[in-house]
This record gives sequence, C-alpha cells and structure tokens, in this order.
Amino acid sequence: MNELNKTAFEENVAEENEKFRTEAATFTKSGTRKWVYAKKPSGKFTNYRTIVTTILLVLLVVIPFIKLPNGNPLFKFDVFNTNFILFGYPFFTTDFFLLAFGMIISVVFVILFTSVYGRLFCGWVCPQTIFLEGVFRRIEFLIEGDRNKQIRLDKQDWNEEKILKRGGKWFVFYIISFLATNILFSYIIGMDVLIQMYKDGPAEHGGKFFGMFIFSWLFYFVFAWFREQVCTLVCPYGRLQGVLLDKKTMQVSYDYLRGEGTNGRSKFRKNEDRKALGKGDCIDCGQCIAVCPTAIDIRNGSQLECVNCTACMDACDEIMTKINLPTGLIKYASEENIAEGKPFRINGRSIVFSIILVLMISAMGIFMSKRSDVEIKFLQVPGKDYVVDGDYITNTMQYSLMNKTNKTYKLIVNVTEFKGGKTVLLVEPNKYIEINEGELKQGLIDIKIPKSELKSYKVPVILELKDLNGKTIDHYTISFMAPF
Repeated sequence: MNELNKTAFEENVAEENEKFRTEAATFTKSGTRKWVYAKKPSGKFTNYRTIVTTILLVLLVVIPFIKLPNGNPLFKFDVFNTNFILFGYPFFTTDFFLLAFGMIISVVFVILFTSVYGRLFCGWVCPQTIFLEGVFRRIEFLIEGDRNKQIRLDKQDWNEEKILKRGGKWFVFYIISFLATNILFSYIIGMDVLIQMYKDGPAEHGGKFFGMFIFSWLFYFVFAWFREQVCTLVCPYGRLQGVLLDKKTMQVSYDYLRGEGTNGRSKFRKNEDRKALGKGDCIDCGQCIAVCPTAIDIRNGSQLECVNCTACMDACDEIMTKINLPTGLIKYASEENIAEGKPFRINGRSIVFSIILVLMISAMGIFMSKRSDVEIKFLQVPGKDYVVDGDYITNTMQYSLMNKTNKTYKLIVNVTEFKGGKTVLLVEPNKYIEINEGELKQGLIDIKIPKSELKSYKVPVILELKDLNGKTIDHYTISFMAPF
C-alpha cells in the first residue's frame, strides 16, 4: 500500500471510529429507526444474569401473595388512596417527611453505587433489562431464531412462515404484557382486590379493567417495539454517567492497550505471531457489536447507551478461547486499571458517600422507630377563645387522629401533666374515640382548669392517648389559654 492510499485508509478508519460521537447506533442521520437484531449471548456472565433474572421474576410474582402476621402485604403502592406499604410498614400522606427522606437516601445510594460500580444496576436488575432480555428477547429467539434468521425473516415477503412467526410472537408478547400488567396492578390495589375484581367481573370494575387494558398495551409497546430506546432516549440514568463516573469507576471496559497493540487491531490469520508483528489481540470480529442490545461498539469506550449487560464480555471471551488467546479483553475494569495497571480501590469520594449513606439510614431507622401507630394532634379551634365558666376556664381543642395500622383502635385521652397546678378536668373523661384502620378522624374535646390553678395566660398541658388496655399510644403538649 503506497503512502497516499495508507493515509486515506487511516483517515477512513478514524472517521468510522468517531461516528459513535455524532451518530446514534439505533438511528440513521435522517432519524429513521435502525432495528437492533441482537445475537443470542452465551457464557459465564450470561448464566449468572439468567439466575439473577429468574430470581427477580419469581419474587415479582410471589411477593403480592405474601401476607405478614400483621395482615399487611410486603409491598403496596396504592396511589389512588395514598396508602403505601413498604416491608409491611404502612405509610400515609402524613408520613410525607419519611417518604421524602427515603427518596433522598435512594438518590445518595444511586450516586454512591454508580460512582463505584457504574451501571451495574442497569445490566443486572433494572426491570427494563429484566423483561426485555430475560423474557421478550428469549421468546423472540425461540420463535424466530437467532440474529441471522431474524434479519432474513424481516427482509422476506409476507408469506405463511412470516405471518405465523410474527403473528405468533406478537400474540405471545401481548399475553406476557397482560399477565405482567396484572402482577403490577396487584402491587397497587392488592392481590385480594385483584382476585375479587375478576370474580365480580368488568361490569362492577369497568374503570380498573379499562386502565389495565390501556397499561397492558403500553407495556406491549415498550417491549415489542420501543425496546432499547427507553434506555437511550427516555431513561435519565445514562445521562448521569457524565457526572457520576470517573476513571476509578468499575464498568464493562475494553482493554485497548492489549486489544490494539502497537499497530492496531487486525483480522485473525492462522499461525500468525501477532505479538511479534505488534498487532493487538482484537481480531475485529464484530461479535461484541452483534450481541449488544443497544448496538454500540464497546471498543469506543464508555457510552451512555451501554447498560453494562456483559453480553460483549461473553462474546469476546468465546472468540479468545477459540483462537487460543487469554480471555478478559473486555472485562469489568476502571479506566485507571486499564491505562495504568492499578488495582481497584475505593476512593475518597466513595468513602464520604458511604458515611453519609450510613448516617442517613440510621436517622431513617430512628425516625421510623419513634413513629406512633396513631398520629395525634390537638389544636385550638380557629376563631374560638377560652370560656369563663364560674371558677373554671374552658378550652375547646380540635383533635386529629390518624390510624397508621390495619386494626381498629378505641382510645381514651388523659392528662398526664399540668405544671401550673394539680386539677385538670375533661368534660367527657371516660369517653373513648373509635378509629378504624387507615382512618383520619377529627373531633372536639373540652378541657377545664380552675382559675386558681392558672399562673399564666398560656399554660402547657400534656395529653396522653391510651387504648382500652392501658397501653400508651402517644403524648401531645398543648398550650391552654387563660385570661392574661
């Protein structure tokens, strides 16, 4: 090859290698969708992911049927009635602080986890990846065959074979989507309500059945057509990589020093001493691209489309084994590990995030342990002043009780402490307040204190809430108003 041709060749290679920076792998320049025909992966990491996927799918189906001793399901996210249950622990709108604090902890965890391990979540436990790669793609392989057969089927005319395979695949896809929608709805309305809904029929639950029908088609659309576009166009997690990942972050990486050598990658030739010729171990077979569910070339480095699914690792290891070269050309490694040969170490940023995360989780545990089963508030009735009744001063308080359990309480209000004197009277001292599970109950209660006992125009009085068995539920301090 003369110098002119060599220069032109190198420029073409450089241009080809830089395309990933200006073009999306799943779109043409005109914006037309490029359908991804991912090759069926196999290997050690694929087997590990299959185990994880199976466990997660089994848990997804089984968890709605689990009832804890307190009668609550393990998880429930009833957005319609603002009733949330996490690990059997109920949350209501009055627990917004705890929910918000929990979300902050989740964000810190995501930052910590991503900065250390990259997008391990995306490749191993993300619901999008679990359903697409673990369910829908496997069905596609079973019905239409592997990558080459899918491409050939797509190009051929609509004959009997294509109609049966495509029609059968789409039918199975919708059945899976409908079943998955039922499972997801059970996390919202509860499995008991879902079963009763089917017993009663669509006539009595038309709105719920209609919502389930719409959501099942949305689910079908995402996994039958939209697919990897969720990761590349919709999900914000990939775009966070730019600020969360650094050269110490572990992620699926191509060992370019070994793969490129001194004279670059080249096709494999039998009985060739590649090391003596300065050629890298990468034989440019393209298998890492063929198995990629987002159609990227991992050899171009870290990209937002990469979900760290390890398919390219298995594909590359298989080729390296066949040509008697060491495996691990594509592996879990940091940029620092590849460029400088340094072993993986937890950096200072990760340690700080870990300390913050532990402190926040500890604080969350303290807040939850101090939360009472029934939240109590006593407030002065707006616009209503104290009342002078002979030798007594009467205050009317408005109570607000929120039952955060799944059982009914019968509660009595007592006065436990009055620092200004000794005598405090409740107009109805032995009347109990009945409050059902998850109920918010409001009412009025009158408190009387002799004038002679009052030393200030605002006197603190501590009220105690007990059940009929004498168990203390909560305390609340009010300010009793009196003449100045």
